[in-house]
Amino acid sequence: MLSSLSKLTPDQVEEIRSLEQKLGKTLLSFSGYDVAPDDLSPEELAMLKALEEKLGTMLVAVRGISGKP
Repeated sequence: MLSSLSKLTPDQVEEIRSLEQKLGKTLLSFSGYDVAPDDLSPEELAMLKALEEKLGTMLVAVRGISGKP
């Protein structure tokens, strides 16, 4: 299972913002994905790590991805 920030419609974002105002708190929305990690060769892993450093993010190699509503 892998989680990432949700892709929301403008209406969904507005509902979350409304609740944030009521609560006085910042909310983040995450969605889960069923994935299996994929194997990387040492060369592929080095390329992945280099791009992570360049972008300032984390990357995960997976075999398949399916979103859960």
